[in-house]
Amino acid sequence: MDNEVVFRHDARLRAESIAIRTEVFIKEQGFRDEFDALDERSRHLVAFVDRVPVGTTRYYRIDQNTYAIGRLAIVKSHRGQGLAKALIRQTERAIEKEGGSQIQLHAQKRLQAMYEKFGFSSLGVEDEDEGVPHIWMAKSI
Repeated sequence: MDNEVVFRHDARLRAESIAIRTEVFIKEQGFRDEFDALDERSRHLVAFVDRVPVGTTRYYRIDQNTYAIGRLAIVKSHRGQGLAKALIRQTERAIEKEGGSQIQLHAQKRLQAMYEKFGFSSLGVEDEDEGVPHIWMAKSI
């Protein structure tokens, strides 16, 4: 990442996150039920490169020490530049500040290796979300 990256942390789902998730999950990948009730109780992060929103994710508390990360999306033009890792790291820092020590995520199976590089391990539970294979993964921070 050669350009300046800025992260915005928000308690509400904002237009930038909606646009990124619509582009990646609905238009590119064909998901229909992208937005859900968890968006209302989640905190959202958006990555901006040169003031342009290019990536997003959300997180929410499951219990006292455990949080879930989800809906990680990077626009196609900015993939392969380390933004996914940067968003995960920023999210982990935010979770740590809130007192969390465990993180879970429901990853698309095709992205399992990427999340393993970020320190996540499979919980051995696989299922489907709208016909797309997913796997539950976890990490201690």
